[in-house]
Amino acid sequence: MTAAPPAAVRLVEIRDTPLSVDDVLASLDESVDGGVTLFVGKVRDHDGGRGVTGLDYSAHPSALDRLREVCAQVAARHDVHGVSAIHRVGRLGIGDLAVVVGTAAAHRGTAFEASRDLIDTLKAEVPIWKHQVFTDGTDEWVGTP
Repeated sequence: MTAAPPAAVRLVEIRDTPLSVDDVLASLDESVDGGVTLFVGKVRDHDGGRGVTGLDYSAHPSALDRLREVCAQVAARHDVHGVSAIHRVGRLGIGDLAVVVGTAAAHRGTAFEASRDLIDTLKAEVPIWKHQVFTDGTDEWVGTP
């Protein structure tokens, strides 16, 4: 493993508008890379055996800075040339994209490992919280401290 250059962190955003897989893919377009791996998180219609009607994502004011730090840490832990992550905030409906992350590396195995590390670390460490609304009228917050 080698330390990733600062340029390895490509696209890092928190948006209140619909996300695009194409934006992340374009940010990772380099001829040196043989593997680009994307993870796309979507709003599903169920959770824990209950129907979901939609959700809201809220972000702490430090979330964007923390997301940049997570991207830089993942880039440093893996031999990647590119790391990108975008996360949505606001009201999302079923099927909407909530998060898109991607990594680019010379080889697919490295890209897969880095992308898994990126989404797992993002979910664990970036202060973005989900408020789910269920079909029975109840709701719950997920990921709050």
